[in-house]
Amino acid sequence: MPPVTDAHNVYADAGANMLSDAAKAAKPLVYVPHTKSGEVRVIDPTTFATVGTHPLGGELQHVVPSWDMRTLYATDDTTNKVVPFDPVTGKPGAAIPVQDPYNMYFTPDGASAISVAEAQRRLVFYDPHTWQQQGELPTPDCAGIDHADFTPDGRTAVFTCEFAGRVAVVDIAHRSLVRMVDMPKRNRHMGPQDIKLAPDGSVFYIADSDQNGVWVLDGAATHVIREIPTGHGAHGLYLSRDATRLFVTNRHEGSVSVLDAYTGAPITKWTIPGGGSPDMGNVSADGSQLWLSGRYDRAVYVLSTTDGSLIKKIDVGDGPHGLCVWPQPGRYSLGHTGITR
Repeated sequence: MPPVTDAHNVYADAGANMLSDAAKAAKPLVYVPHTKSGEVRVIDPTTFATVGTHPLGGELQHVVPSWDMRTLYATDDTTNKVVPFDPVTGKPGAAIPVQDPYNMYFTPDGASAISVAEAQRRLVFYDPHTWQQQGELPTPDCAGIDHADFTPDGRTAVFTCEFAGRVAVVDIAHRSLVRMVDMPKRNRHMGPQDIKLAPDGSVFYIADSDQNGVWVLDGAATHVIREIPTGHGAHGLYLSRDATRLFVTNRHEGSVSVLDAYTGAPITKWTIPGGGSPDMGNVSADGSQLWLSGRYDRAVYVLSTTDGSLIKKIDVGDGPHGLCVWPQPGRYSLGHTGITR
């Protein structure tokens, strides 16, 4: 794993416009996968116009940047495939067989891609270049295995269990399950979902939609410290480009809560005019915009990260989900919609 250069901020190398050579080669585009219409729509972030529509079939969940930032993958867990996109051209390639890729991550050393096989309750490890299977880790007590993040040293990952009200702590080097940690209230309908490491590695923030807020898990991933109420349907977690603020999408009330990324203290809340269902997305490379899919509203929202004002609402297809803004700053990608360090 590339070394952490600032112990106080593991995201220090993913600041505004700190693009790697691979990311610099990419055409600035926003990729919107759709769970219902089975397509990826590609948006020009300058004009907000849709410049490509790619019907790939299946139930497309997330567009995930590879560890080396040279490829983007649209994940489809219903027909067991990922479809690579070339970020230089914005065009898709031939589908690659992968088991149940609801979500996808990369180990911090870049040696493995991890398919988060939600329906199968397991993690499937692949060679990220040949896509030959390396092994798997069953997680039978993690119903709805979903999102993940990694400790600062890259040795441990925490995966959320949306339908079990808990998280699974995984030893990455040994591909073994270390422990399960229950939330103080085990919500099993839409429970623990997105998770994000605090910049100093002191805690993990875990969005819980049924709880309408964020659980705070200690940095060693042993117990929940406290709860932060945010809003109805807390779902996605994104950091400002300087890593001082944490944006929480409240999917069922059409708002975004802004927290201090180090302390979790509430700063403000932004409400989308006319309501909406802000879900997944990311911050632009320069840090000025927060792009979010409107999961239930056939829309994409572009918000100012300065004051939360709605810059643009873009009409898209049915069921927009794990939106990827590309390029992203950083040395390498851990996956999802662009967790970079």
